Amino acid sequence: MELLSSRVLLRPSEPVKSQAFYRDVLGLAVYREFGDPRSPGLVFFLGNGLLEVSGQREAEGPGRLELWIQVRDVGAEHRRLQEAGVGILRPPLQEPWGLVEMWIEDPDGVRIVLVEIPADHPLRRDQRRPADL
Repeated sequence: MELLSSRVLLRPSEPVKSQAFYRDVLGLAVYREFGDPRSPGLVFFLGNGLLEVSGQREAEGPGRLELWIQVRDVGAEHRRLQEAGVGILRPPLQEPWGLVEMWIEDPDGVRIVLVEIPADHPLRRDQRRPADL
């Protein structure tokens, strides 16, 4: 697998409280904010990695911790992982926010999202204006 980027996903039971804890109590710097401005997801710098605190944990279902792994070609990884016998929770699908995501799980049930960022997606472009450079 050609790994391009990664982050840990935390799905808290109380998103606002958890985001305030990581931002205000631990003092983690915000890398990016996304989604609905009334309840945005936040991605924090976490040393050499990133921590995304977004969404809300369901009362039932998988745990609170997930992994986000950016790959170059999610379709190729889908084929490779199927051939390796990995359980595919959800095949590749382009999300409304523009990313192509596929979900798998590790042997202990930790959910892993493999993400491809299309060439025309804002995450692939430098958002700074020329005057900012």
